[in-house]
Amino acid sequence: MSGACPGLSGNTVNNQYKCILMIRYLFLTLIMILQLGNPAAQEVIHNDGFGSGLKNWTIEKVSDATILEVRDSTLEVIAPGGITLWYNNPVTSPVKIVFDAMVIDSGGTFDRVSDLNCFWMASDPEHPDSIFARSGWRNGVFGRYYSLSMYYAGFGGNNNSTTRFRRYEGNYQMFIEKNIRPEILKEYTDSAHLITPNQWYRVEIIVNENLVQYYINKELLFDYFDPDPYTNGYFGLRTVKNHVIYKTFTVIQL
Repeated sequence: MSGACPGLSGNTVNNQYKCILMIRYLFLTLIMILQLGNPAAQEVIHNDGFGSGLKNWTIEKVSDATILEVRDSTLEVIAPGGITLWYNNPVTSPVKIVFDAMVIDSGGTFDRVSDLNCFWMASDPEHPDSIFARSGWRNGVFGRYYSLSMYYAGFGGNNNSTTRFRRYEGNYQMFIEKNIRPEILKEYTDSAHLITPNQWYRVEIIVNENLVQYYINKELLFDYFDPDPYTNGYFGLRTVKNHVIYKTFTVIQL
């Protein structure tokens, strides 16, 4: 088995397992490349240009002073506190999620260059039949989202000093009792992988069985093989104390 997987020596059960995962990762990557290269294998199942307002979204926000303005097929968010906008329809793997966003810095009160974030494949272990059952309790308060099982990308978080990827496991008590957060699976701190204000970014997220990928402007930032993947759940736009414009939200079944 070690000969089939370069870099893994010996013939332990652990290395055999790692080898199987490596082969599966390569197989899924090949399948995904073939799917993305074949338009006939892709079906747009959700497409929201915000032309119909926010009827397709559920809003959880800390501040009633949050401004949400839809115009010219864009959504402008000016948020004094945390806010999450959940798309009302769940998505199922294999899937590609695409949206465009711009963080505004033009001298406004909340023009803070930070936190172009999102959640995906989200579910609530306490209420598996409805992620919205505790919507009022979460209310945009970031720490309460540790109660969910999902993937999270924080692009330009911590005042635009980090870009991070995490996998939440719905362990809210661990956070409350011991202040333990989900593991950081990948992190960037260089300026090339942080937010440039007043610039459009295209975010593309792919979940295909065990394979989870996150792209910014066609650059692959996070490439994660999940042995126990989340394959169904909800997508959420997330920011805090910020001014962001969104457009062109699309979900494609692969």
